[in-house]
Amino acid sequence: MGQTTGSPLVTSDPSVAPELPPASPGRGYVHVYTGKGKGKTTAAFGLALRAAGHGKRVYVGQFLKGGPCGEAAALAGNPLVVVERFGDPGCIGRDQVTPLHHAHAGEGLARAREALMSPDNDVVVLDELDVAVWLGLLTERQCVALIEDRAPHVELVITGRSAPAAVIERADLVTEMREIKHYFRRGVQARAGIEF
Repeated sequence: MGQTTGSPLVTSDPSVAPELPPASPGRGYVHVYTGKGKGKTTAAFGLALRAAGHGKRVYVGQFLKGGPCGEAAALAGNPLVVVERFGDPGCIGRDQVTPLHHAHAGEGLARAREALMSPDNDVVVLDELDVAVWLGLLTERQCVALIEDRAPHVELVITGRSAPAAVIERADLVTEMREIKHYFRRGVQARAGIEF
């Protein structure tokens, strides 16, 4: 199939799509899934599942999540996927942050750094890392250091609302989930198997 000229997704105008360096074989890229819409964690776990299906080793670190979730349960028996969770059950706001939240985030940061430097991991997913930064549990600089210091072969996926500008700048792929309509606005609560 040929490309159609005039399509909004295909352009030769360099002001619209800046030229990127050529792809390197064996190089891992940085994905950021951000925005206020639903589906960031779902997309990241879909990629993790796909990678494992091709025999790749995957590490998932979930920040701010400590309650039960279907994605972690479904992958629990997969020898190619490790899921670790660093948080308490329930959501918190900026005014609810405690020393324990800081401790969980620090533990997650240390484990993320190990996973990103390990020759054993092909894909690393850091779920809700952006939110940990937004809450002040981690700094933007710490987040950038994870990107810059990772082993070159590791594919890194970062999720969460409010991705820091420095993270977006260093990413190779950024997808914004934009909420157009959500049943939550009609009072529908989070449901097992759908939202967690």
